[in-house]
Amino acid sequence: MADHTRVEPAAPTASPRGPHGTRAVARALERSAAVLRDRLRAGELGSLPVVLVLAVVWIVFQSLNANFLSPRNLSNLSVDIVGTGLIAVGIVFVLVLGELDLSVGSVSGLAAAVFAVLNVNHGVPEWLALITGVLAGTVAGTVQGYSVARTRVPAFVVTLAGLLTWNGAMLCVLGTSGTVNLDENGLVAKLTSSYFTAPGAAYGLAALGTGLVLLSSCLDRRRRKAAGMRHRSLRGIAFRASGLAVIAFAAAYVLNRFQGLPLALLIFLVVVAGLDVLLRRTRYGRQVYALGGGVEAARRASLSVTRVQTAVLAVSGTMAAVGGLFLASRITSVSQGSDSGVLLLNAVTAAVIGGTSLFGGRGTTWSAVLGMLVIQSIASGMALTDTPTAVQLVITGGVLFAAVVIDSLSRRSQEAHGRA
Repeated sequence: MADHTRVEPAAPTASPRGPHGTRAVARALERSAAVLRDRLRAGELGSLPVVLVLAVVWIVFQSLNANFLSPRNLSNLSVDIVGTGLIAVGIVFVLVLGELDLSVGSVSGLAAAVFAVLNVNHGVPEWLALITGVLAGTVAGTVQGYSVARTRVPAFVVTLAGLLTWNGAMLCVLGTSGTVNLDENGLVAKLTSSYFTAPGAAYGLAALGTGLVLLSSCLDRRRRKAAGMRHRSLRGIAFRASGLAVIAFAAAYVLNRFQGLPLALLIFLVVVAGLDVLLRRTRYGRQVYALGGGVEAARRASLSVTRVQTAVLAVSGTMAAVGGLFLASRITSVSQGSDSGVLLLNAVTAAVIGGTSLFGGRGTTWSAVLGMLVIQSIASGMALTDTPTAVQLVITGGVLFAAVVIDSLSRRSQEAHGRA
C-alpha cells in the first residue's frame, strides 16, 4: 500500500548575510545608540561636541572658499597649531588641577626673547640658547607654583602678577631694539620649515599611532577585566582603532600631496602623547586628578599638595616656553608683541573647547589638540575669506562661551547622576 504521508520541504537556511545577520547589525546599532544616549544624559559628552563643531567649521569655510580643504592649507594648518597648541597642553595640566595660568603668554615671550638675544646678539650656540630659554620658562613656572602652594593664593592671582612680571622681564631682555630676527637657516627656524618628503614617513606615523592605540586599548581592557571593572569589548576596540586608522591615513595622504610630514607636527604629536602618558598612566598624573577633585580631600589622603601644585605650574611654564620658541620659529623673529593677549586667549580657549573642565578633575592633553584645531581652523578660514580680525575674536569668544556653558551643563548632569 502506497505511503501517502506528505513531506514538507525544509525551510531555507538563512545565510550569515541574510535576515539574521541584518538583525544582529541592527541590535548592535541599537545598543550603541542606547549607550550614547545614556552617556549624553549623564553629561559624559567626551569629544563629541568639539568634533561636531570642527566638522561644521570645515564645511562652512569650504563652502565659502574651495581652497580651505586643499592639501596646502591643511598642511599649513597642521604647522600653525603647534606653537599655541603646546601652550594649551600645559594649560590642560593647570585646568585639571582646578586652577588657571594667566602668565603663559608672557612666559612664552620671555623664553623666545632669552633665546634670540643669547643666540643672535651674544653668539651663544643655538642648542645652548634654546635650552636656556626653555629653562627660563621652567623656572618662571616653578616660582609661581611654589608661591601658589605655600601662600594658598589662587593661581590666577599669582599668575596675573606673573603676567606683568615676565612681560617686563621680556622687555628688559629685548632692550631698545624691540625686535630680533632669527637665522632662517638656524636650528629653531627649521623646526617649522622642515618636512619629511618621503611618503613612507607620514604613512608610517599613521600606522605606528594606530598600532599603539590598539595595543594600549587591549592592555587597558585586560587590566580592567582582571580587576572586575567595566571595560571595552573587543568589537568596540576594533571599531575605535579602525576609525582612528581611517582618519590617520587620510591625514597622511593629504600631507603627502603637499610637502610631506612636517617636523613640527611630528614633534607636537610625540610631546602630546608623552604628556598624555604622564597625566593618565602615572602616579603623578593620578595625584593631579585627585587634587583637581578636591584639595582638602587630597590633603587628608596624605598627598603632597605643595609638590604637585609646584610641578603642575612648572609643566605649564615649560610648555609655554617650548610653544614660544615654535611661534618664534614660524615668523623667524621675536618682538615686544610676542606675548600678545590673543595668544593667552587662544591657548585657554583651545583647552576648554577640547573638553577640559574649568571645574578641575577632567581633561586630557589630546583635548587641547582638538580645541586648537577648531581655533586655528577659524583663523585660517577667516584669513582665506578676508574677514576682519575683530570678527574672528567675536566668533572665538562665542565658541569659548558655548564651550563653558556645555561644560557647566555637563557638570550639573554628572552631579545629578552621582558621577561628579
